[in-house]
Amino acid sequence: MSWFEAIVLGVIQGLTEFLPISSSAHLLILSQIFGWDDPGAAFTAVSQIGTESAVIIYFRHDIARILSTWFRSLYTPKLRGQIDARMGWYVIVGTIPIAVIGFAFSDQIETAARNLWLVATVLIVFGIILGIADRVGRKTRELETLSIRSGLLFGLGQALALIPGVSRTGATNSVGHFMGFTREAATRYAFLLAIPAVMASGLYQATKIGEEANVPWGQTIVATAIAFVIGYLVIAWLIKYVATNSYMPFVIYRIVVGSLVLVLLGTGVLTA
Repeated sequence: MSWFEAIVLGVIQGLTEFLPISSSAHLLILSQIFGWDDPGAAFTAVSQIGTESAVIIYFRHDIARILSTWFRSLYTPKLRGQIDARMGWYVIVGTIPIAVIGFAFSDQIETAARNLWLVATVLIVFGIILGIADRVGRKTRELETLSIRSGLLFGLGQALALIPGVSRTGATNSVGHFMGFTREAATRYAFLLAIPAVMASGLYQATKIGEEANVPWGQTIVATAIAFVIGYLVIAWLIKYVATNSYMPFVIYRIVVGSLVLVLLGTGVLTA
């Protein structure tokens, strides 16, 4: 991997990680278009540490409050009904599906799931699902109405994002809208829910990269740093955007990109 590739991939990671358009799909597609080697699931996971660090800093006050209330609620019963204490449990419960599925299908996620035919199809299908969810969902529920059941369903949506092309933000928001949550509530919970899963995956994949020969650590670190800066800006923009706007522009974008990739594959310009 060259330094130029690392910079481009870092920018793409930062721009696409939090938008409902799938960062892993974009990294894979662009690498194919430019004739670069597939950055791989490991590079994707490690660079996500940068964007997820942006989430931690952006939501640092919320995270500190949730952690403090959750820990104190373990020995202070009167705190257990507060949303911050419950949120701690909801994040734990919501992380279980992706942990179980990610461990059980790790080999397939790193190999078969990275087929461009599948990625392009998934971009289109889950784009349509996002559009339907955004249109028919009541969008009246706030985070205070979260429950163990809804947290687990959010978690199942997040687990689908193990497939490149699904999009963590897109899948969790689709599930949230079908359950009636507002765009802002679903987006905020999706960000918080992603922290343990993405950080754990990134750290685990970092150990796997270390086992390889000629590890491009310098390029990986640069890409991760770039993804962090751009990711932080995207978070701030997206939180404001979803408060008053629909996801339809992203739905259209997903369908167009997915269709274009299928055409390029069908004409032999790209190979799966």
